[in-house]
Amino acid sequence: MDKSEEQPAKTIEEVIVEDGRYRVEGFGFLHEGLSRAVKDVYEEPEGPGHHVTGQQLCQSLRDLALERYGLMAPAVLRSWGVRESIDFGNMVYLLIEHGMMRKTEEDSVEDFRDVFNLERDFDASDSIRLKKE
Repeated sequence: MDKSEEQPAKTIEEVIVEDGRYRVEGFGFLHEGLSRAVKDVYEEPEGPGHHVTGQQLCQSLRDLALERYGLMAPAVLRSWGVRESIDFGNMVYLLIEHGMMRKTEEDSVEDFRDVFNLERDFDASDSIRLKKE
């Protein structure tokens, strides 16, 4: 089969829908979180050689979710299929598998495991005090 007969590469939307675990919106958020993580680590926009670890990415995603969605962050993440930080790792590795992201030899999906917990790290009970009458 020559190049003219090859199947065109799948779009990111096709990959996400075919996989079925996570919603497209979660991948958009992942992309925003990646840009933020790179900026947090390198203090400049994305560029060649700018790599972040799974832990750094998850921390930026957590911070972005809290800033953007506040108390609703856990509910929003769950609506995208994200129940724990390893879900973001699964999303990243799905994109790596389809050539849409890259990794280094040192990277592993396990780098994303237990970086945050929706119940523990998104708990706002300490920051909200209801006035009793």
